[in-house]
Amino acid sequence: MSDEGPGPRPPVGVETVAVARFLAATRAEGPGERTAVWVQGCAIRCPGCFNPHLWSFRGGDRVAPADLVRRALDAGTEGLTLLGGEPFDQAAPLAAVAAGVRAAGRSVMTFTGYTRAQLHRAVDAGRDDVAALLAATDLLVAGPFLADRIDSRRPWVGSTNQEFVLLGDRFPGLLDEVSHSPDRVEVTVDAAGRIAVNGWAEVDALDELLASVTSPRPRPAGVPRRG
Repeated sequence: MSDEGPGPRPPVGVETVAVARFLAATRAEGPGERTAVWVQGCAIRCPGCFNPHLWSFRGGDRVAPADLVRRALDAGTEGLTLLGGEPFDQAAPLAAVAAGVRAAGRSVMTFTGYTRAQLHRAVDAGRDDVAALLAATDLLVAGPFLADRIDSRRPWVGSTNQEFVLLGDRFPGLLDEVSHSPDRVEVTVDAAGRIAVNGWAEVDALDELLASVTSPRPRPAGVPRRG
């Protein structure tokens, strides 16, 4: 996707967030221990994305912003990470969520497949919802996932074109630290034997890891990947 592509999906008048997955605590989706929320729906649809099941705007649990803020704060982590799907395709309700989390002293990290230029054009065109989500975000990761530009050096991102953008003073020194920070993959197995994976890993490495968890090799419940 170029900077000339379309910007975030226009508001649809829905005041709830379509939540595909809520993870109370993780160290694989941003700096420190964080709560992570994957939203349902993405208009970008990057080729090679690990989460094509999150492209459709149908599905997900509809959650009021105030309820999502409460769940994030009750988790007791250092902050909230918004992923997808595409957070800026639900900018209005997520702006309320992000503002509520920040008002409680927690940080907000937002992943987007849109470029900074696309987001700025949307703001210039009068998209107050996009402006509000940017204003309530401390750390933005911007840019589409490009399958031919895999990033194996920096944590949290999928491809080398994606950029870290500090929108506040919450993470001083982070831009210098990311090139030296290891990426993480978390695998959880619930009581029913269902396996969930989050974080970043090459497909071959992930297959080997899952094969070591149990035999026969399980089918992962979901493999969130930035894209």
